[in-house]
Amino acid sequence: MESISAFDVIGPVMIGPSSSHTAGAVRIALLARKIVHTDIARADIILYGSFAATYAGHGTDRALVAGLLGFQPDDPRIRDAFAWADRAGLAYGITTGEAAGGMHPNTVDIALLRSGGNVTRVRGVSTGGGAAAIVAIDGAAMDLTGEFPTILVKQRDEPGVAAHLTRCLADAGINIASMNIHREGRGKTAFTVVETDQRIDPGLLGLLRDYPSILDVNLIE
Repeated sequence: MESISAFDVIGPVMIGPSSSHTAGAVRIALLARKIVHTDIARADIILYGSFAATYAGHGTDRALVAGLLGFQPDDPRIRDAFAWADRAGLAYGITTGEAAGGMHPNTVDIALLRSGGNVTRVRGVSTGGGAAAIVAIDGAAMDLTGEFPTILVKQRDEPGVAAHLTRCLADAGINIASMNIHREGRGKTAFTVVETDQRIDPGLLGLLRDYPSILDVNLIE
């Protein structure tokens, strides 16, 4: 029988009335912020399902904006996230959408306009107890939780990328806990999610990027 800790019952330390709708929403936005790893000029947010039905009362809208600002789930500034966003120059729009069949009830789409003009689109879900996952980036399905030190690689779907990554990590003494490749289609853009057992030295990222098919490498911790 699987054991349940007091933390599982009580929930996470957080600001807000709901672990799923508040703390989980902050974590989704924090992951989205780490994925783009540059200044965010604007965020367009679409809420679905239970998120859409209760977001105002549970503070999901403020929680998402707070996470995009880098606030943690227990940060008291979440209550005034909109004002903090105005001070930081972060523009945002929040709407609701019609949930499709099979969609998780706590789902949000976030389109992030970077300061350089590029847009990254992520879909996140709040999975309960304050936990969250990114389930798609720019249309490529995945499962990125940030629970382990994670390397996110954006690449062209061409041979050799996985071998390059594993070789570099092995040379650095990094043990891979899991490695999954997610692609839009054969020969198109793909993402590799590598979870490791050790923290990653940011200096390793340059070496990982040094491969013709790799477009970007990002560290999520």
